[in-house]
Order: sequence, then C-alpha cells, then structure tokens
Amino acid sequence: MATVLSIVGGIVDLVLTLYILVLIARLVLDYIPLFNREWRPKGAGLVAAELVYTVTDPPIRFFRRLVPPLRLGTIALDFGFMLTMISVLILMSIVRALT
Repeated sequence: MATVLSIVGGIVDLVLTLYILVLIARLVLDYIPLFNREWRPKGAGLVAAELVYTVTDPPIRFFRRLVPPLRLGTIALDFGFMLTMISVLILMSIVRALT
C-alpha cells in the first residue's frame, strides 16, 4: 500500500512541478510585450502560448475574483498570479510531506 501512495504522490508532485514551469512560461509571455510591443506569437509559438494561457487562466481568474486587483493611482497590482503560484507551492509541500 505504501508503494501505491508513493507512486501516486510522485505523479502528483510531477504534475505540480510541470504546472510551476507552465506558470513561469506564462510570466515570460506576460512580460514580453512590456519590452517589445510589436511581438506577437506565430506558428508553433502561438499554439504553445494558447496552451499556456488555457491551462493557467482558470486558477488565476479564480484568485482575481477572490482578491480583486489593488488600485494604486494609475497602477493596479494583480495578485491572481502570485496566489496561484503560492497555492501550487503549498500543494507541492503537502504532497511531499505525505509521501
């Protein structure tokens, strides 16, 4: 029974690690337009960007509804990405503690 739990825990940990990498890709895709306003993904990059946004949008939108962006004059601080990243990291530590 312990081996089944460790296998399932390892798979869940791998999935969460891959999700962290997808979140980092989302961060990069969000920052590229700040440095190069004319950049638009094309071809395989467009497919990859669409996949990244499709996978990461639901939890980020959930946290944006929970904690709306904080307005600071002309700037709005969005906590959705940060809360998603922290949640996944907490889940990873729980899974690692249980296996």
